[in-house]
Amino acid sequence: MNVASHPDPTDTHAKDEATFLPRTLAALWAVFWLLMICVALQDAFRNSGVRWWEPILWEGSSALVATGWMLFAVRTRARHARYLDRPLLWFGTYLLWLPLIIITWLAVVYPIRHAVYAAAGLTYAHPGWGLVVAYESVKLTIFTGLWLGILFGIDSHGQWQLQRQRLLRMHKALAEAQLAQLQGQLRPHFLFNALNTVSALMHTDVERADRMIATLGDLLRISLRTNGNEMTPLAEELRTLELYADIMCERFRDRVTVSWHTEAALAESPVPALLLQPLLENAFRHGVEPNVAKVYIEIRARRDNDALEVVVHNTGSMLAPEHHEGIGLRNCRERLGIIYGDAASLSIRNEGGGVAACVRIQLSETIR
Repeated sequence: MNVASHPDPTDTHAKDEATFLPRTLAALWAVFWLLMICVALQDAFRNSGVRWWEPILWEGSSALVATGWMLFAVRTRARHARYLDRPLLWFGTYLLWLPLIIITWLAVVYPIRHAVYAAAGLTYAHPGWGLVVAYESVKLTIFTGLWLGILFGIDSHGQWQLQRQRLLRMHKALAEAQLAQLQGQLRPHFLFNALNTVSALMHTDVERADRMIATLGDLLRISLRTNGNEMTPLAEELRTLELYADIMCERFRDRVTVSWHTEAALAESPVPALLLQPLLENAFRHGVEPNVAKVYIEIRARRDNDALEVVVHNTGSMLAPEHHEGIGLRNCRERLGIIYGDAASLSIRNEGGGVAACVRIQLSETIR
């Protein structure tokens, strides 16, 4: 199958997620501290004994140290990512740093405040150090737990997105491998039947056998052009059917009539390559080969509401109640499922004194 040189959209999406999540955390962090400063200023305006710059100093010094530790937590996210499926362990590895956070907080925040007050000719008054240590320890434990919870939620979302993109890539690769396998199963089966038809005429009618070999050459050229291509225009697919029908009509010269009814507007609609050939092959195998009487095969391609409908109908046979699908029909059904999911279907039914194989593909899906 052809592999496009364009970047995989799932990779681009994963990179976008990798940059989006830290930006989200940074935005939340900035908004949080802005709100903290605004609330502190509002309280200061209500208290005439508090200068306007003091709340900014208190919250600003706290934000400075807290931001340093948050940057540390963000930079070490990768080493903790493996614990995201075990939340207690994830939180535990971060909380091991809590004693150092408390010490750093006391060793940096309070000296900054004392220094600024001293520079302003004032004294920074606070409770005794025992109460300060106890108060700050409780406050920092709650604060750290809150932001670790936010970080855990953001990282869990990011990890989920990465896993989702990996699953999508794996599904795409599996679908491509299945399509290649199914197409590989069709081509040998298809060539065997065509060559068997030529072999049957070689010793009875050399001229007809020669014409069939030339037609088979044209058919093989088209088939080789589809090698590696998942999709082909409907007109090209119908041309493949015409060449195959020409070969089979040479073999069953007076026993079959093939007619074509297609809408020209659908010629460029993409369909899976070599999808329809097994349907026509079944019409010859089950309708023409067992019969001496003349059989009529009709191929119709039309637009039915918002769907492309291709029908291969033959007289001369009817579906038995216990009929089983062969490899060709199974492959057709599987390929439609892989490419379109529920947007396409293959149905086999008794119709008009014969059998009709009908492929329906949503036209909106054919232009993916």
